Amino acid sequence: MTISTADLKITWKKLPDDFLLDEEPVEYIDQPLLAAALREILEIAGLIVTGILVAPNMGICATVDSKLVIKAPDWFYARNVQPLSSQEIRRSYTPNLEGEIPALVMEFLSASPNDEYSSKQTYPPGKWFFYEQVLRVPIYAIFEPASGFLEIYQLDSSGKYQVQQPDLNGHSWIAGVGLFLGVWQGTKAERTGYWLRWWDESGEMLLWGAEMVQRERQQRDIAQQQAEQERERSERLAAQLRAAGIEPEA
Repeated sequence: MTISTADLKITWKKLPDDFLLDEEPVEYIDQPLLAAALREILEIAGLIVTGILVAPNMGICATVDSKLVIKAPDWFYARNVQPLSSQEIRRSYTPNLEGEIPALVMEFLSASPNDEYSSKQTYPPGKWFFYEQVLRVPIYAIFEPASGFLEIYQLDSSGKYQVQQPDLNGHSWIAGVGLFLGVWQGTKAERTGYWLRWWDESGEMLLWGAEMVQRERQQRDIAQQQAEQERERSERLAAQLRAAGIEPEA
């Protein structure tokens, strides 16, 4: 499949099976934790269904002016993705051939921003240029875990990214996902710090599995406490009736 623009000829071809992908190490330990936490919430909420692809550090492919370009965002979400056969393993993703352009791509900044803001057009192009001008991803999120700073860029009618201002709660609506995205500070597993989280349309935060278990335990404890209080109240009332010479009904 080929899409021509005024300046670029973009072709969507599947990555050859024998193509050797660069095996670059993950920059820092927080990166996989943040990516897994975002996916976990969607999975528990039943929002990862057939046709949805959520992937961390998977190469997204496009051929630009006859040159293959592969960029692996720290996290992305795509819809209407064709399923693989039981014998296949997904090594990469080619939009417009295997499914839709990702509705959202994310990058998690480490010590210093590099390619995430690069508009470099010459080969190999920078990530910003690739997401904005080649893929035309509707929403690009850049998150700095150390400070909790989150930037959401939305593609405008002219095809350029513009900063999307959060709502009064500090959350940004991600139309392609159907949820709000925002920053939460706290502890999950072995990491304490800033996290990205999802909120639904009503403003309720979607929970991780451990949080759901904790909430159910708290609700059970409250129910038990209320039952115990009711039992004690009934016993006190029965004692008062007996003191007055009245036998309480069974």
